[in-house]
Amino acid sequence: MATEPPQTRRRDRTHYLYIAVIAAVFLGCVVGFLAPEVAKELKPLGTGFVNLIKMMISPIIFCTIVLGVGSVTRAAKVGKVGGLAIGYFLVMSTVALVIGLVVGNILHPGDGLNLTESIAKSGQSQVKESESTTEFLLGIIPATLVSAFTEGEVLQTLLVALLAGFALQKLGPKGEPIRRGVEHIQRLVFRILAMIMWAAPVGAFGAIAAVVGETGWAALRSLAVIMVGFYLTCAIFVFVVLALMTWLIAKINLFALLRYLGREFLLILSTSSSESALPRLIAKMEHLGVSKPVVGITVPTGYSFNLDGTAIYLTMASLFIAEALNAPLSVGEQISLLVFMIIASKGAAGVTGAGLATLAGGLSSHRPELVDGVGFIVGIDRFMSEARALTNFAGNAVATVLIGTWTNEIDREQVHEVLAGRQPFDEATLLDEHGEDTQPVATKESS
Repeated sequence: MATEPPQTRRRDRTHYLYIAVIAAVFLGCVVGFLAPEVAKELKPLGTGFVNLIKMMISPIIFCTIVLGVGSVTRAAKVGKVGGLAIGYFLVMSTVALVIGLVVGNILHPGDGLNLTESIAKSGQSQVKESESTTEFLLGIIPATLVSAFTEGEVLQTLLVALLAGFALQKLGPKGEPIRRGVEHIQRLVFRILAMIMWAAPVGAFGAIAAVVGETGWAALRSLAVIMVGFYLTCAIFVFVVLALMTWLIAKINLFALLRYLGREFLLILSTSSSESALPRLIAKMEHLGVSKPVVGITVPTGYSFNLDGTAIYLTMASLFIAEALNAPLSVGEQISLLVFMIIASKGAAGVTGAGLATLAGGLSSHRPELVDGVGFIVGIDRFMSEARALTNFAGNAVATVLIGTWTNEIDREQVHEVLAGRQPFDEATLLDEHGEDTQPVATKESS
């Protein structure tokens, strides 16, 4: 009885926080329409909040993977999980690509726009050159052991964490003090993240106000077809493809899983970046009942390789630009161009605006005359990136559950308890401690 009031109070505080986020998003839209010039000046509020989140990504990934890999008794288990994850990611990216092509060819999103040269070139300065495959692979190796953390490179952090995890594994019992030290660091890092989350309403207000102030109604109306088509395609992929796989393979209702991750979706919607919810996805998947090794390998890897939303975005954007410039792509050109983009975009997932670089790089390598059209996409990339990030996030959550099912690394009883609401997630610590807490109690009762 004595423990119930604190739990209720704690839950209420976080509930108010996310109500504040919704109110901030609505207020940001109002300010953006009524005072667009003022709204544009609020952009640093959103940028600052996303930067605060991003500074936590590397330490969280490092701690999670080191603890996950270090706790595995056989290195082969890590290889099995990693191999399954990469294979699954490639298959699902291909499925998303095909769905995007089908819907795009039905809707003809850019037909009749007759994109002018001045509009086409307006956003070229915002698009960076994309990396070659060799540069991408070499970029995974950090300059020093610690530079991966200082530069914020997710794949570099992933490599260092895997090496550290395997080394900890080889140390055996002698590595136990190090493992406990990493656990304490993880506890500190998640506590800092929980503090940062209280700035979410301010960040959401600034980000939404700025993008509405810059875009306005005219651009939204002129690009309504591609936006509706893109959102429709993402919805088909999530609620048909992912829902079927989740039910047939894991026997889990996708809507229950998405409801469990509702706060993370709201966070992504306000920041337009799936990276902002990465730490919470790791914590929530562990709380759901998926083992630490599977979560520690699947989630960070998925953020670089599971590009379901990005695949759909690249498909729709390419078809839109080609038709807007009255130079439609043939079926063969569509397939070769977009397969190239999917390969080139590995590592760009979760970063707001990163799809523009891949889009420009792919078009310049296959149809250089279409590159100017990327500038027209820049105006709504923020709105497109929201759906892209939401789809990528949903895909990674489903992938974690499926890979946990295939490797028998999921606690089905815990899954049902959590999705039924009987095992609430601890919003104060963002850590899953149900296993640690219940074990000592059981021992005391049995003795």
